[in-house]
Amino acid sequence: MADAPVWLVVGLGNPGPSYAGHRHNVGYLVVDELASRLGSGFRAHKSGRADVVEGRLGAPGTPGPRIVLAKPRSYMNEVGGPVKALATFYKVAPDAIVAIHDELDIDFGTLRIKRGGGDNGHNGLKSLRSSFGSGDFYRVRAGIGRPPGRQDVADFVLSNYSSAERKELPFQVDTAADAVESLITDGLEKTQSRFNS
Repeated sequence: MADAPVWLVVGLGNPGPSYAGHRHNVGYLVVDELASRLGSGFRAHKSGRADVVEGRLGAPGTPGPRIVLAKPRSYMNEVGGPVKALATFYKVAPDAIVAIHDELDIDFGTLRIKRGGGDNGHNGLKSLRSSFGSGDFYRVRAGIGRPPGRQDVADFVLSNYSSAERKELPFQVDTAADAVESLITDGLEKTQSRFNS
């Protein structure tokens, strides 16, 4: 069983308490939810550049696919290096990597799951593409919507959710975690038909 293939599930965000509630950190929230489902807490990886949880999907006694959940300790624009180091350590190819990130072009509360594509101006995706020389990984894109009025995009993603959004956020996080599990166990097509709202 130990040599079963591994999926690397990466929550994109910025480390530290001052960023914790920001829209840009929704990826961290989703991997926190997945870790809680596995009944495990994050611990420092020996690379020193990420915190990880290792486990298996599926009910106890019926072990499913092996997964590594990761929260890089670098800032969003430098996330590629730590993720590449983890992928090398666990021998994971880009087509078994799931990046969970915020998405401006999708309304808050909705999700889109896809494989491959550009970075759409997202610094985390840009860094991953640069480190891997490919964008051919899976993405679970959690909608945050566009900033209201003339608010600068950078200010918007690095700001806290509104009070109305904070009430809905646990549902979005829970659904995104379901989508990650579905992607790994049921494949892209079924997952897209279930979750691409």
